[in-house]
Amino acid sequence: MPNPYGLTIIDNCLTCPVREEHLFCNLSGVATQKLNEIKSTAVYPKSAMLFIEGQQPRGVFVLCTGKVKLYTSSRQGKTIITKISQPGDVLGLNASISNRPYEVTAEMTEAGQANFITRDGLLQFLREHGEVAVRVAEQLSRNYYTAFEEIRTLGLTSSPSEKFAKLLMQWTAENKSSARPDQFRLTLTHEEIAEMIGTSRETVSRLFSDFKKRQLVQLKGSVLVIRDKPALEKMIQS
Repeated sequence: MPNPYGLTIIDNCLTCPVREEHLFCNLSGVATQKLNEIKSTAVYPKSAMLFIEGQQPRGVFVLCTGKVKLYTSSRQGKTIITKISQPGDVLGLNASISNRPYEVTAEMTEAGQANFITRDGLLQFLREHGEVAVRVAEQLSRNYYTAFEEIRTLGLTSSPSEKFAKLLMQWTAENKSSARPDQFRLTLTHEEIAEMIGTSRETVSRLFSDFKKRQLVQLKGSVLVIRDKPALEKMIQS
């Protein structure tokens, strides 16, 4: 089904052409049918807010297409991006399970589709389908370790170049299923990258320039190419 954003809307989870190993993907037929019944589908433009930090949890969003940045802000206006979510990710899960306010803001970085499941619908879904409850428990555990690793990176890594190298390696790992995991389209601004590694936009610009001079990376338009992965790994290990 076409729409104003040029996307094809995926109405039915049972016939989704991009089902992969994500939290609510590749469930049993019965669970997938139930998921199809309790979710509502919508397409969101770039910069649309799915939910806002501090807001009481209404439910979760299952991202089907597009990307979402998750970030938290201080009263002084400083922002840290905690994650760039990819299709298949379930957003707002921690808050919806614990019934505590959303801990981050979720903003679309490009037009995409997300399926919404109310909190009550989600909890009933988990009660009825043990396989889904186990997957959610596993995901919450992974979220904990991811948050712990972010604290280590921001708090214990003193060098901006090391933080930047670690971010590049993280993107490469997330891109491992593609034909060229060492190449990916760079959709973030220098300001947004700075918010991910806790530094300034000017520092990120200098890091890009330095890494290109050292032939660690190469930019081909909007495509970032990792040219020397062993050297980046060595920077992190040091």
